[in-house]
Amino acid sequence: MRVIGLMSGTSYDAIEAAAADLALDGDTLLLEPLGHLSVPYPDELRDRVAGALPPAATTAEAVCALDTGIGQAFAEAAGRALRELCDGDAEWVVSHGQTLHHWVEDGTVRGTLQLGQPAWIAERTGLPVVSDLRGRDVAAGGQGAPLVALPDTLLLRGLPGTPAALNLGGIANVTVLPPGAEPLAFDTGPANALLDAAVRHFTDGAAAFDEDGRRAAAGRTSPELLRVLLDDAYYRRPAPKSTGKELFHLPYLLRALDAAPTPDADDVLSTLTRLTAVTVADACRAHGVTELLVSGGGTRNPVLMRMIAEELPDVPLRPSDALGIASDAKEALAFAVLGFLTVHGLPGALPSGTGARRATLLGSITPGSKPLRLPEPAARPPRLLRVTGPAHPRRP
Repeated sequence: MRVIGLMSGTSYDAIEAAAADLALDGDTLLLEPLGHLSVPYPDELRDRVAGALPPAATTAEAVCALDTGIGQAFAEAAGRALRELCDGDAEWVVSHGQTLHHWVEDGTVRGTLQLGQPAWIAERTGLPVVSDLRGRDVAAGGQGAPLVALPDTLLLRGLPGTPAALNLGGIANVTVLPPGAEPLAFDTGPANALLDAAVRHFTDGAAAFDEDGRRAAAGRTSPELLRVLLDDAYYRRPAPKSTGKELFHLPYLLRALDAAPTPDADDVLSTLTRLTAVTVADACRAHGVTELLVSGGGTRNPVLMRMIAEELPDVPLRPSDALGIASDAKEALAFAVLGFLTVHGLPGALPSGTGARRATLLGSITPGSKPLRLPEPAARPPRLLRVTGPAHPRRP
């Protein structure tokens, strides 16, 4: 089955689209990557997303307009993926949408809202769409995140020791596979969320991120600011747990700077980069991780990657490309896998990763231009994921 996965994370800079041929072979899920591309959000739409994210106030009218605008942007990305990656031949689209709010109270997720009306995707491509994948896990008592836990677990099985998969997006999440125990997954804290917010703030919006970590490399970590940031109660909560920009946003950073004034902007960026490295390393040490498979936009920041390596000197770091999954495509491919499981009647959530009472079927289905026909339900869920073709280079 040929599936297109669409993903935009908490950095909301672009829509990542990836296509793959997927098939079940006994207890193994075979995945052949067909390529991936990145479609930047139009500036005006990205600004509207930024203006509606917490802690900003918004309106029902603005949310409605965003649902349409994001849906149309996802439809454009899906159309390009169908044409450029699949030669016009695919069977399903799986859309994560854009998270606008992840509602957490005292560690319990009450709801989660992803925008991007899937009808636009179905209308543009003619293909059925699986969307809104997080809500069902939340309804079953889970965090609704990180949903990549199941695809990560399938990919990590067979590796020795205690392997883990780390994704460095706006928020960092990790999936740990301890031998002889249930997998564990959770958000470790911010990856790029506070860094990007700080860069926009210090440059008055002229820059959106610290390119190649240059400004962080030019600064020095402030022990006082790092201590204030690490004092957040989130880091002491047990897993499973999840977070987002509802917590880690610019006002949060400004409050920390009030408590630990740090005049030099580059020192702030260096400290925020070290914060991500320390919280990732603390999470990995707590669970005895012996190898770390890394993906996400943060892998393009050499200073962040160096700091993580410094904090975990005895843990080898490898990009997910080493296992055939392009780092920039990994989350989009993970959601393609989750949608594939849904249409085959298989659960996509991992209760030990999200805290749900049970493993649930994920998402809602929007029919395409043809009558909806689902395949026969699969006899059993896969235990392994095997990549059957090379990861393809990213297209602009």
